[in-house]
Formats: sequence, structure tokens, C-alpha cells
Amino acid sequence: MLGLGLSSNLYTQIGLILLIALSAKNAILIVGFARDLHLKDGLPLADAAIEAARLRLRPIVMTSLAFILGLVPLVLASGAGANAQKSIGFATLTGMIGSTLLTVAVVPSLFVVLQQIEARLTSPKDRSAA
Repeated sequence: MLGLGLSSNLYTQIGLILLIALSAKNAILIVGFARDLHLKDGLPLADAAIEAARLRLRPIVMTSLAFILGLVPLVLASGAGANAQKSIGFATLTGMIGSTLLTVAVVPSLFVVLQQIEARLTSPKDRSAA
């Protein structure tokens, strides 16, 4: 059960796949900007991540907000087929709210950590010792 008397059915699963795709798109945009700022503009990793999150915040929030508002009729559906509409609408709406907040907060930090790990693994010291 998802809450509000909704069950996890095929429509909910389709909504979750949609949610994963939209979340990945937002994360890819932030990482792409951060990587370009770091490699091309020479900004330090943390500064590049913060600047990328700042630059992409408005487009991500606007896209997410438009999508969330578009889901409201599905959540409020009544009549024939309302259960299917509510299933996909509720799962995707709540997931998109959480995903938007987490994407803006977590992705830049994760980018910095993973880039630092990559830099350590591919450092010139490791290559000369092998």
C-alpha cells in the first residue's frame, strides 16, 4: 500500500520509471555543468559543483514544478479509471517533490566526492608505481 488506500500496481511502477528518468536527467544536467566548469573554466571541484547547482536550480525547479502541477488532476481524479490515475499520479507527484529536493542537495556533493575518488585512482603516482 502506498498510502491513501492506493496499491502498488502496474501504473505505479510506470510512474516510478518515469520518476527515475526525470531525476536522472536533472542529475546529469548538474554534473555536466559542474564537470565543464571544473575542466574548462578551471574552477575547484567544490566551487564548480556549487556554481552548477546554482545555474541549474531555476530550470530544474521550473521543470519539476510544471510536471508536479500537471500531475494534480491525476491525483484528484474521480469516476471511471480514477484508481489507475491516482496510482500513477500520487506515486509520481510525491516522488518528484522528493527527487527535486534531493537532486539539488545531494548531486553536487556526490559529484565532488566521486571526482576526488577518481582523481586519487588515476593520479600519476599510481601509474609510475605500477
